[in-house]
Amino acid sequence: MKQLITVIAAVLVSTFSYGQWQFSASSGYAIGSAGMKLGERVNASETENSYGSYGEGANVQVRGTYFFNESFGVDLGVGYLHGTDQDVSVVDLPSTEVNAVARARAFGASTSIVYRFTNNIYGRFGALLKLGGKTEAVVYQKSVFSEEEAAAFGVPEGSYSETNYKEDYHGHFPLGLVAALGYKYDLNTNWSLFVEAEYYGISLKRKDSELSEFNTDIVLPDGSVAVSGYYNMDNLPEGVNRKTTYEDSLSNTNTDTSKTLSQKVPYSSFGLNIGITYKLGRSKKE
Repeated sequence: MKQLITVIAAVLVSTFSYGQWQFSASSGYAIGSAGMKLGERVNASETENSYGSYGEGANVQVRGTYFFNESFGVDLGVGYLHGTDQDVSVVDLPSTEVNAVARARAFGASTSIVYRFTNNIYGRFGALLKLGGKTEAVVYQKSVFSEEEAAAFGVPEGSYSETNYKEDYHGHFPLGLVAALGYKYDLNTNWSLFVEAEYYGISLKRKDSELSEFNTDIVLPDGSVAVSGYYNMDNLPEGVNRKTTYEDSLSNTNTDTSKTLSQKVPYSSFGLNIGITYKLGRSKKE
């Protein structure tokens, strides 16, 4: 037993003696990869599918890397994704206008194996985990009243309802993959710049969604507001739920509109990052 402990201690001392810590910070932009249908764009003449990935957008990352030797290391990183708007529903009809977009606001972490092909070129491959955040939907809807509806509200023809709301979607914690290929340029012994191409492969199964804002105004043809806050968070219209849960299965007799079937949404992306690295110390092998 003592011999085993001695051997393990010797291996650890040897590893850390030749090892090296470095820390990096980067920012970049990614485009969607493996996009899926997110919604539709509708006008009087045609209906068009809208494809995309919520992984598209700007990101910032902070990573720490430990190299066991001159070639192999392990990397742990955390980051934030500020996703771009993705069209979910765009309707342009004489009596109805809808502009609904959704975007990611997500925190994630990754752990990877790092391999240095040369002193300047390296690769990373590992696992990706979404830690928190949300997919935020921002919706605007304008609906022109029919003659009967206008009469019921006591407003002139051409009046309409104008609804704005936000809904936050949350998901189960997913596991994906990350891969990157980069090039670094040494500024001096401790500091270096790098640029890397990075791929994220991940999708998210929805768990629930919840309204964070909701307001409907009754508007006259000239654009002036006749009734402000006709519907609001404390007085939602029939059929609109404050919170919705997503299930893998539902009974055919289910009548609870706050429950619906779950779905997976894409977060995969391919991007380019630029950053800076600080090396704590040179390994003895160097």
